[in-house]
Amino acid sequence: MNVLLVNGSPNERGCTYTGLREIADELQKQEIGSEFFQIGKRVVRGCIACMNCQRTGSGHCIYKEDPSNELIDKLHAADAVVVGSPVYYAGISGQVKCLLDKAFFAGKGFDYKPAAAIVSCRRGGASAAFDQLNHYFTISNMPVISSQYWNQIHGYTPEDVQQDLEGLQTMRTLARNMGWLLRCITAGEQSGISRPKQEPWVPTNFIR
Repeated sequence: MNVLLVNGSPNERGCTYTGLREIADELQKQEIGSEFFQIGKRVVRGCIACMNCQRTGSGHCIYKEDPSNELIDKLHAADAVVVGSPVYYAGISGQVKCLLDKAFFAGKGFDYKPAAAIVSCRRGGASAAFDQLNHYFTISNMPVISSQYWNQIHGYTPEDVQQDLEGLQTMRTLARNMGWLLRCITAGEQSGISRPKQEPWVPTNFIR
């Protein structure tokens, strides 16, 4: 089993990474692998609503070199995903928003893949950013992994985060809950329990 850890911060070894690192270390104790996907300072273009990904059914964004296409491939390959973002003005970073908008619209097919969000902030805005990340999962039939508290860590530097003992414990609990669900899914599949069958989508516009 392998969990994809998406660092939505431009700082590859900053506060968000520190929270994700705590998750990775706990997953390793459970003999579950993990892989980091670093956005870093790469340019991520916003969705331009060209609909090319839908018309062609390519499953990728038309901007072939965009990091979103790399993320789509890694999401399909992973058994689960944790997306982390710093908090900017009570919301997620612009890079991770552009990335997820395109990955979830163009990629699709992530149904029943366990997912979790974590956010890092100095002081406030964590709950709003946490909610924003979960919107991608709950519209995609993805089981959302919770913890003992909302998945947030606090600090201005990685050293500050190391002092947020409750936040780090929340990350470890999240990792254990993720491992438990992954093992439950594996056991269910081995017992012949299949995934739910989806009805055909019935899009309903409010203005006709």
